[in-house]
Amino acid sequence: MTTTQLDAVSVTTQASVYFDGKCISHGITLADGTRKSVGVILPATLSFNTGAPEIMECVAGSCDYRLAGTGAWVKSSAGESFSIPGNATFDIRVNQGGEPYHYICHFG
Repeated sequence: MTTTQLDAVSVTTQASVYFDGKCISHGITLADGTRKSVGVILPATLSFNTGAPEIMECVAGSCDYRLAGTGAWVKSSAGESFSIPGNATFDIRVNQGGEPYHYICHFG
């Protein structure tokens, strides 16, 4: 099931812009203090590093991702999610001509 709405949140209105605007996100904090980010990745192949574990939930569009040390790209589409361990590197690829990858990042 895809998350369609997050209620009772505090939103950081200044966007975090990465990779020359190819990834844009906003930080949110839930009423219980849980932190997440919501954003979009435009067509590109990007590499990210994590501090804490993350779960990337696809809200719309799709991407391929690859965890460091693996050669295989895995597809993630709307309604699906994938996990990345803490202190890890992973790649995300959003194909040209496709819809941008809309996501919620759940920090672990």
